[in-house]
Amino acid sequence: MTDETVEEPPAGWDRRRITYLVVMLIAVGAISSLLIVGMLNRGADNTIDKAIARGERAEAPDFSLPVLVAAGPVGPVDQEMGLSSLRGNVVVLNFWASWCEPCKQEAPLVESLWTQYRKRGLVVLGINVRNVKTDALKFHSEYGLSFPSVRDGEGKIQGPYGVTGVPETIVVDRRGRIAATVRWPLESGPNFNSLKSVVDTLIAEPAGEVAG
Repeated sequence: MTDETVEEPPAGWDRRRITYLVVMLIAVGAISSLLIVGMLNRGADNTIDKAIARGERAEAPDFSLPVLVAAGPVGPVDQEMGLSSLRGNVVVLNFWASWCEPCKQEAPLVESLWTQYRKRGLVVLGINVRNVKTDALKFHSEYGLSFPSVRDGEGKIQGPYGVTGVPETIVVDRRGRIAATVRWPLESGPNFNSLKSVVDTLIAEPAGEVAG
């Protein structure tokens, strides 16, 4: 009987295998999170998008949510506030979560929108969805975000706004009507410039003379 020599794997092989498995687990976890969010929001209403396609402005669904970060006309922290309290301002609703990678990438653009237009009658209001409060506050701090945010821990207003994931952005005119939606992450260039063009147009509209 011959002795068989069992070759040992090359040095570092176990480490590479572990790294590969960790990367695969992270990827699977990320995909699972996206699938879960999608399943939870399959009942999203498409009334808003249909109205915009017809050139109309649908009434923005009102809500009452606790303030996460106070700024401008939004506050104090933990107090319930409703969208109707911002009537007379142009409002950009930005749906986000700390675990959302595209949200991290677009955060500086959302912040720049707030700092550029806040003195002209624009309120950027973050809608933090399905997130641990401490993680959401850490996100605001890490990315230097000064715009206000409210918490929607259960994602209860995503459906009425037709939001199926994060990030998404909804633009509301001075009379509380939805004038535009951005159903994908904001990016520098034509994407973001188009949003600013919409904001410029809405700011120029008198509150009592909004078309649509």
